[in-house]
Amino acid sequence: MIRKFIRRVFNKKSPTGGKPRIFPLMKHGITADHLSPCALKTARTLQQAGFKAFVVGGAVRDLLLGREPKDFDVATDAEPDEVRDLFRRSRIIGRRFRIVHVMCGAETIEVSTFRTVAVASNNEHEDRQTDQESGRILRDNVFGSQEEDSMRRDFTVNALYYDPVSQEIWDYHNGVADLKAGVLRIIGDPAQRYREDPVRMLRAVRFAAKLGLKLDPAAIKPIRELAELLEDVPAARLFDEMLKLLFSGHAVQSVLLLRKKGLHHGLLPMLDVILEQPMGERFVMLALAKTDQRIVQGKPVSPAFLFAALLWHEVLAAWQQCQADGERPIPALHLAMDLVLTAQSEKLAIPHRYDAVMKEIWTMQPRFLQRAGQRPFRLLEHPRFRAAYDFLVMRCESGEVDAEVGRWWEDFQNAGDEERGRMLIKDEGAPKKRRRRKPKAARPAGEDQPVATD
Repeated sequence: MIRKFIRRVFNKKSPTGGKPRIFPLMKHGITADHLSPCALKTARTLQQAGFKAFVVGGAVRDLLLGREPKDFDVATDAEPDEVRDLFRRSRIIGRRFRIVHVMCGAETIEVSTFRTVAVASNNEHEDRQTDQESGRILRDNVFGSQEEDSMRRDFTVNALYYDPVSQEIWDYHNGVADLKAGVLRIIGDPAQRYREDPVRMLRAVRFAAKLGLKLDPAAIKPIRELAELLEDVPAARLFDEMLKLLFSGHAVQSVLLLRKKGLHHGLLPMLDVILEQPMGERFVMLALAKTDQRIVQGKPVSPAFLFAALLWHEVLAAWQQCQADGERPIPALHLAMDLVLTAQSEKLAIPHRYDAVMKEIWTMQPRFLQRAGQRPFRLLEHPRFRAAYDFLVMRCESGEVDAEVGRWWEDFQNAGDEERGRMLIKDEGAPKKRRRRKPKAARPAGEDQPVATD
């Protein structure tokens, strides 16, 4: 019954007829010492106990591409309790589908049992496998065979299994051939797979950009029609996927591909509008390019800084509107920030822990235009000065702020105290002081008072 259901859901048999194509070491060149010591130990321990155990997914894909994997996952036919019993330093996590974390020093290997798409039980309301209207998979926590495990994975290049003992790669869906051809292909019917999990559309874009692969035309075709399904994805999960995309080191290509496929609408409030405005687009793409550059160089990156950049032109527009409605500049800025953060929380759910940093970066921007008196010295001592200054530099590079302002602040940071004093620009950006009216003198009682008449 399980296999019939799998065939119906995926509407396609495994291209290998249920038997994997097995590539020996001489065909792929990946030796066991390419794995981390913890991954190798975990797989070998499971196999010595009589279980199947493979390094699976992105690690195998990256090794075939000549890249260093970020982490290693192991798939096995051992159930979580059986895995837990084999490793002293391990723990079972998850409620609906339990996986095991095996720890070796600072490294953690995620071990999952082969699984399949859930089959409806007698209690249809409790264990329904899909949403009948949208086609989304609601439960995915049933153990299965290795073939079934391969069929529930999203892309052929992610459904590769490496046996570190025999040093063979098992391929159920021609993923090795797709990697060689530079194609990212969905396993099964793309429209059905997107309906099961709309986030796969974002993953398709991310992997295509990250790996330099061309999306299979069949995977592209349903995207525009089904993009609205992303509106039903929980905001927290959407945020996690966007974070992976933006910090993949290929954010520029990813966002351009998102826009080309019509998937950028609604992910960040009116990001599509920003990307259609010349200055807004320059600023956003510059922020993404700098983030990519830092990741490639191995430098730390800040999600708060990047999201502050992506939302900045929304804040600017709201700030201008609040001032047009009669608010004074600084209160208007605070009101604008709250409006924008509230609007995005309904779509992308940026965690509140980033809000404070984003607001500090934004509120410091007007202060860079105040280069008189003690104000520049106080700004220089602010804990977020460097981040806010980098933000200002991007505004200058995009043409939003006069480049001279950025150069002045660069010189001011490097100058000595005396030179800084000479650099100050009198009254620039200082708020205009309101003239206080002198109180009128109290008039003596009865003086100039209107006289009552009959």
